[in-house]
Amino acid sequence: MDLASLLGMAICFFMVVFGMVYGKNGVDFGAIKNFLDAQSAIITFGGAFCAVLMMNTVKDFLAGLKAIKLIFKGASLDTVSIIKKIIDLSNVARKEGLLSLEEAAGDIDDEFLKKGIMLVVDGTDPELVRAIMETELSSIEGRHKQKIKFWQDVASMGPAWGMIGTLIGLVNMLQNMSDAAAIGPAMAVALITTLYGSMLANWIATPTSTKLGALNDAEMMVKEIMVEGLLSIQAGENPRVIEEKLKSFLAPAERPSGEEGGE
Repeated sequence: MDLASLLGMAICFFMVVFGMVYGKNGVDFGAIKNFLDAQSAIITFGGAFCAVLMMNTVKDFLAGLKAIKLIFKGASLDTVSIIKKIIDLSNVARKEGLLSLEEAAGDIDDEFLKKGIMLVVDGTDPELVRAIMETELSSIEGRHKQKIKFWQDVASMGPAWGMIGTLIGLVNMLQNMSDAAAIGPAMAVALITTLYGSMLANWIATPTSTKLGALNDAEMMVKEIMVEGLLSIQAGENPRVIEEKLKSFLAPAERPSGEEGGE
């Protein structure tokens, strides 16, 4: 569970509600009803998500919606453990040969790493191994970026449809200017759509797309480490050299050897 995403979303919601109910006379939870309007919600949320649906297939739209769950799971890959695993594999290959890696691959859960090991065991040319692994890496990143773009599109559509709702509300208000008492409430309802659009973009969509981008970058780095590690094992490099090469992907404070240094 990624507490940063959960706490960030919950605290943002709390602060918005606090701003709604707190006034000069103290806290009035009845004020919340002033910010609830079904028509505004339908126009803003319905319009934004339906516009994004037009940009995607139904399958991609549903996959994009489900991707929001990933920001609460957080990164599941432990980079330091992956490096240690690759070093263990290099020691096995150095002592027993590359063919011994086939048995070691049985204990590995990561399909990307397992696929690379099997290519090495099969004696595939190093350049072809790199090409195959990088093609897979590019495909994975492409699928990730499609989900990131989904939430970026939601972030751009939210305020736009909020403004559309505001314009609809203003038109309806101007059509009934004869009733002075109704102008204030009608104006408030018109502005609520802008509020909904801004909240959709800045409370949910933009943070989600940014977090998904960060998770993608972290996963791509781990998989690049796997590619470099496997190619180094195939080349017969010394495990110590491989370790130093792979640790260069990490910030000094994250390196397992206790090296001194910082950024």
